[in-house]
Amino acid sequence: MLTSVLAIDDDKLIHQIIEKTLTDNNQVSHAYNGEEGIKMARDTHPDIILLDVEMPGINGFEVCSKLKQQLDTQDIPIMFLSSRSSLEERIKGYNSGADDYIVKPFETEELLARIKVLHQYKKQSQLLKQDIEQAQNTAAIAMTDYSDMGRAMRYVSQTYGVKSLTRLSECLFEFFSPLNLNVVTAFWFESGNEFFSNNSAVCPLEKELMLNAKEGERFIDFGSRTIINYPNVSLLVKNMPVDDAPLYGRYKDLFPHILEATNAKLGTLELHNQLSEQAQQITKTFELVDSTLRAQLQSLYNNSKVSVELIETLYQRFCDTVPRLALESDQEEYILGSVEETVESLRHHLTVGDEIQSSFNEVMTYLDHIMKEREKILERLEQEQQREEINEITSQDDIELF
Repeated sequence: MLTSVLAIDDDKLIHQIIEKTLTDNNQVSHAYNGEEGIKMARDTHPDIILLDVEMPGINGFEVCSKLKQQLDTQDIPIMFLSSRSSLEERIKGYNSGADDYIVKPFETEELLARIKVLHQYKKQSQLLKQDIEQAQNTAAIAMTDYSDMGRAMRYVSQTYGVKSLTRLSECLFEFFSPLNLNVVTAFWFESGNEFFSNNSAVCPLEKELMLNAKEGERFIDFGSRTIINYPNVSLLVKNMPVDDAPLYGRYKDLFPHILEATNAKLGTLELHNQLSEQAQQITKTFELVDSTLRAQLQSLYNNSKVSVELIETLYQRFCDTVPRLALESDQEEYILGSVEETVESLRHHLTVGDEIQSSFNEVMTYLDHIMKEREKILERLEQEQQREEINEITSQDDIELF
């Protein structure tokens, strides 16, 4: 591809020399004063400009300064053509923005070589500029990602101590607040649902849409709205930036991290509530066991006391009666009758032991219930642990990237 060269000089002879020297490998255009040169540079955007210093009207230094100040011409390499070779002139040329300086008269080979170097310099500058822009874009993206993940980590840390769905929704909306997004979240919790919005009440149609979409795809897009589904939580974004592809993709990369953390938190809350309820049931069972045992122990104590009193009475009757009796047949009959009466009384009171045995059977039933509830808790904890291990392995694969 030919290199386009614009020569700006008031000397026609110089134009002829340049044309003759460059015509084979370059496309040359000519301007004969500074104003004309500036206009042609704007219109044609040449690869290289050859610029005379001394010209009528504005001189070469002024032309160079104006071209370097304009966005559409500031990247074009400029070589001064001057009959002055002093260091002072070269410094003036450099200060005005020139990239090279050649002294008239010049050898054609030198001009060709200088133009070749300037062309390579321009290509390298363009590549470097692209690399810098790409690096800046990469840095900007990295900073944005860092900021996003920082806020995501802050959200996760905020939810550690959360015990209610209302507070969890508040933490979630704090994350979305800087993004200027209108969102509705649905928590699928304990066989029910709770809806929350960050800027208004949740209308019936929004609830219906989210309920119907609950078992659908992970991402459901319709217009500028997106529903993102997880087992325990769904999110409706009502104003996704569909016209801004990079931002739209960034949000679709980011939001699954937030919802995955929310999904896990809801599972933990539900497990906590279940364990708390079972613990309350176990506490009530223990209270019933305690009251039953205390009642039966009191009954044992009372019956034992009665038995002891009967024995003492029998003993006292023997002590009082035997000394006064000569063990005649009627006396013997009396004594035996008294003993038999006492034994019958004891037998009657000892039948209470059957009731005590029945009560202890009830206690054993309560203890069996406690053991079964304990097994349920252990099984639930084991299932939760397995679920967390599976989620840890599959969570990255489960996130849909765009």
